[in-house]
Amino acid sequence: METTDNLNIRCFKSLISPDQIKDQLPQTKEQARVVASSRHAIEDILTGRDRRRVVITGPCSLHDEEATLEYARRLRKLQEDTSEKLLLVMRTYFEKPRTTLGWKGLLYDPRLDGSYDIDNGIRISRRILTEISTIGLPAATEFLDPIVPQYLADFVSWAAIGARTSESQIHRQMASGLSMPIGFKNATDGNLEIALDAIRAALSSHSFLGIDRHGKVIVAETRGNKYGHLVMRGGSSGPNYTSEYVAFAEILLRKAQIPNGIIIDCSHANSHKNHKRQRETLLDIADQIRTGNKSIAGIMLESFIKEGKQSIGAPGGLQFGLSLTDSCIGWEETEELIRFFAEAVGSTF
Repeated sequence: METTDNLNIRCFKSLISPDQIKDQLPQTKEQARVVASSRHAIEDILTGRDRRRVVITGPCSLHDEEATLEYARRLRKLQEDTSEKLLLVMRTYFEKPRTTLGWKGLLYDPRLDGSYDIDNGIRISRRILTEISTIGLPAATEFLDPIVPQYLADFVSWAAIGARTSESQIHRQMASGLSMPIGFKNATDGNLEIALDAIRAALSSHSFLGIDRHGKVIVAETRGNKYGHLVMRGGSSGPNYTSEYVAFAEILLRKAQIPNGIIIDCSHANSHKNHKRQRETLLDIADQIRTGNKSIAGIMLESFIKEGKQSIGAPGGLQFGLSLTDSCIGWEETEELIRFFAEAVGSTF
């Protein structure tokens, strides 16, 4: 009989189950408290119950555990200085969406060599999250593969559904069952309606295929996520962070009866894909808040220890604290901009 199944599958590999990885890297009571309290704080900021703003900042993607934790320690110290005005959340992206091909992120290829040791990638990703929560920082990530939340989501305080996946039914369903606030990015062409449709879809309950903690295939039935919100990241037609675009988004949100605030991404198309221009985006947003805007609940920055980026296989090896994917602003500028943003927020209290 001719074979008709799995013709393009080279092999199947077993994978550690969520329960097994959680037994190896369990969550302590204090770590759970950090996650739960920061989730509630983000919810309060999104709904206006808390006058502070959220700043989600960190490297475009993680590739070096030591550099990641050095950044986390610096951010934690900055949080102590700005806590009355801002909630700082560390960007911890383990999965990278690719337009065509490229390194897919620490979770999939932790050795950066195309070996795809995903079992170890999951382990390293969870270990980083445990260490960041021990430092006392909330963590943010983007979920791509709908299996991944079972391994990592208990340590995540805020999550994104990216510009390429906000239109995906699979990701909208997944978001409806996630335990943290979810930011839906506008489409790559700048379209806001796709993200608003996603927010409404995720608000409802869904039934879909997934895995449980034991790795068994199941049907997940969700309650719906009431803290879905819009992330404005610009589009192919240009940035969308200025007051005119924000006012237009407010109209659409009211019409769609979505009460939660807006997060604005200072990078990507809002910086013309030039990391140096995140500054002008942040300054404009700070001015909007200073002059009375209440719908902007926070911002996103792409930032690391050193400014710029590097490539896998670069001569001389990888530099410490330098991004492996999109270019980032360096720590000194990050601290300067966050302190400036805190002053702008504080001026409205």
